[in-house]
Amino acid sequence: MGRLSGFSYQVVTKKLRKLGFEFYRQAKGDHEIWINTNSNLRTTIPHHREIKEGTLRNILKQANISVDYFLIV
Repeated sequence: MGRLSGFSYQVVTKKLRKLGFEFYRQAKGDHEIWINTNSNLRTTIPHHREIKEGTLRNILKQANISVDYFLIV
């Protein structure tokens, strides 16, 4: 288990809000599009109870956020 395992949807979205992201629209199925209007970056977040580590890494990559910075926010 890595440093990004075990994060829930609520924790991830709370941290993304602190970093300037906001809900943009509902996507296909249980996915959501979140956008940062300052940097024009978008990321897709699945609305699951727990987000898998690889999925969270991809979310952070799309949002241009380092793992270390995400963990301290």
